[in-house]
Amino acid sequence: MCNHHRLELTHKIKTGKMFLVIDLPMLIEKFVLILVVVMGSLVIAMYTTFAERKVAAILQDRRGPNRAGPFGLLQPLADGMKLFFKEEIIPNLSSKFLFVLGPGLAMITAIMTSAVVPWGNTIEVFGRTVSLQIADVNIGILFVFGVLSLGVYGIMIGGWASNNKFSLLSALRAASQIISYELAMGLSLIALLMVTGTLSLKEMVEQQQASYWNVVYQPLGFFIFLICSFAECNRTPFDLPEAENELIGGYHTEYSSMKLGFYLFSEYINMFISSVIMATLFFGGYDLPFFDEAAHADWGNWLSLIGLVALMFKVVCFIFLFMWVRWTIPRFRYDQLMHLGWRILIPLALFNMLLTGAVILYFDK
Repeated sequence: MCNHHRLELTHKIKTGKMFLVIDLPMLIEKFVLILVVVMGSLVIAMYTTFAERKVAAILQDRRGPNRAGPFGLLQPLADGMKLFFKEEIIPNLSSKFLFVLGPGLAMITAIMTSAVVPWGNTIEVFGRTVSLQIADVNIGILFVFGVLSLGVYGIMIGGWASNNKFSLLSALRAASQIISYELAMGLSLIALLMVTGTLSLKEMVEQQQASYWNVVYQPLGFFIFLICSFAECNRTPFDLPEAENELIGGYHTEYSSMKLGFYLFSEYINMFISSVIMATLFFGGYDLPFFDEAAHADWGNWLSLIGLVALMFKVVCFIFLFMWVRWTIPRFRYDQLMHLGWRILIPLALFNMLLTGAVILYFDK
């Protein structure tokens, strides 16, 4: 900045004449991108419920939903309409404000994590270069962890506000489980950050485009992160907060209509976003293997579309893994769940972190 502009800026600050310059086209871009990501996440979560029922049917040698629409494709819409028109019940002895806040908080935190995900490279729209990432912050992965840690409040508030002993016990289970496995997940990620040297998800994808995917350097870290993702999403075999044979329906026992729908949708959105995060951190994100993007830079927007399709393919593979495990492995006992988190995964993550540091020091000599 030249001296003239610096003096002019100082004068404006002293006289209180500072104005925020708003780039209207950029605001429109971000608004449209937020709308597309949020609506896309909701639609994907809706049809993930349909896919789960189909996968369960295949594994159990039956047909699954096939009545609503061609091949049963309208079944998620029928389920959504059913939840929407169900009677809204709020228990008399519940904390009504918190009872309503719980599912809303669970839904908001589930969607917020998508803000820092790079869904693709850049596209050209009306002569403007638009990034397919809502917010490219340099602490992206810390933002994800921060929002994920808030997600437990939606479950805790819902379980406590219901004034139901089974719901409260389920909420306590969920809180202790999520906190326990966040420790191992964070430690496994530290080793990855030691290798990449950045917290930005966009930079991690660009590094993997120029070299090997991070799963090559951190196979143990990925394995720990994958197991912790199952626990964070309350998926089988870690679905102790919703153990029907012990807790009726879990923390959402007293919920009905769309409040129950919010809790169910937040679980599937968490599963979708967890798959996106794992694909971004360890499998190159929107990077297409054995394809040189630089050699086909003249393809323009088609190149970004190919990257988005590659990312979605990886996400579908992870979602199928979530479903496959659910209908294959039985539920843990709670003491087994805690033993796995504290006595096995955390020591393994610490060992992986120390081993990664030793290898980096050895090769940097």
